[in-house]
Amino acid sequence: MNPEKLEQLLTRVREGKTSIDAAMKELARLPYADLGYAKVDLHRNLRRGMAEVIYCEGKTPAQIVGIIEQLHAADQTILGTRASRAVYEACRAAVPGLEYNEPARCFFKFNKKRKSKEGRIVVVTAGTSDLPVAEEAAVTAEVFNNPVDRVYDVGVAGIHRLFGESHVLDKARVVIAVAGMEGALPSVIGGLVCCPVIAVPTSVGYGASFHGLAALLAMLNSCASNVTVVNIDNGFGAAYVANLINRP
Repeated sequence: MNPEKLEQLLTRVREGKTSIDAAMKELARLPYADLGYAKVDLHRNLRRGMAEVIYCEGKTPAQIVGIIEQLHAADQTILGTRASRAVYEACRAAVPGLEYNEPARCFFKFNKKRKSKEGRIVVVTAGTSDLPVAEEAAVTAEVFNNPVDRVYDVGVAGIHRLFGESHVLDKARVVIAVAGMEGALPSVIGGLVCCPVIAVPTSVGYGASFHGLAALLAMLNSCASNVTVVNIDNGFGAAYVANLINRP
């Protein structure tokens, strides 16, 4: 939509010829920025409530910089996942104020207009080795304006550690439970809380864990009815769904 057509739309709204709801639907179909190698969806936030997120693996630093420059110019929240520090350094030179979380391998920049939600998302790990996936989830949830509590290293090998964090779990609107090995933690948490639990299997474990497949299958077979499961190592996907659940 060019500036002339946008002004015509605004005029129709002011004159009462088009409702605000109808105008919003029309704006939601605005074009993307075509960079040749990527079509940057600058209006995903309008359609879906969350801006486009950049999955950085497989992209060159120059391609990622081109994408985030478009998002930055449109005053969008910026989040890049699976990004190395070298990629972050290249992006930071192009967009001032970009931050980086090393364990999560995520860079981000908050939109100035963001408003924090009331419901809390609690990210829990079975072990310290699960922390990178958990941090990806935590950072993603924070970028989408959710208050986040972290409860790390409370797996079933020492389950009393989890019980000591019950005061945190009791306040959760959503719990993201991250575990490798046999993937038992989400079922335990599911039996303790009254909110949705999003289970994230990780590729952490010895040979028979099959790079997270054992944890994935265990979580899919959870007897706790409030547990749902995302893909192996998919902290981002878990946080995305948790954010949808935590909408006002």
